[in-house]
Amino acid sequence: MNTAARILLVEDERIIALEMKLFLQRLGYQVAASLATGEQALADAPAIRPDLVLMDIMLAGDLDGIETARRLRAVLPVPVVYCTAYTDPETMRRAQDTSPAGILTKPVNLDDLRRTIDQGLGRG
Repeated sequence: MNTAARILLVEDERIIALEMKLFLQRLGYQVAASLATGEQALADAPAIRPDLVLMDIMLAGDLDGIETARRLRAVLPVPVVYCTAYTDPETMRRAQDTSPAGILTKPVNLDDLRRTIDQGLGRG
């Protein structure tokens, strides 16, 4: 990578957010921001202008990650990769309906994270 991709991390569990931030940095990405709610992501993403959003599906606040991604992509054409522990059929159907760049299941494997983000960025 000649320039570090700017990743917006949206994760409400602080320990997981910190771990994901360290993973992303270790892989050479720049974490543009780490936010805990969909509302924060919608408010801040246009100014942040990330290259990709790594989005938890279950978030604190009134919006889950799927609805946040749907609203975000209406104003900012950015690839979204979901990262979730919830893999029930209804959640997966809702997530797929938003045409994500990828869906990762927690706990996340470092190689899968890199591969999925690179594909989402059009590098893989």
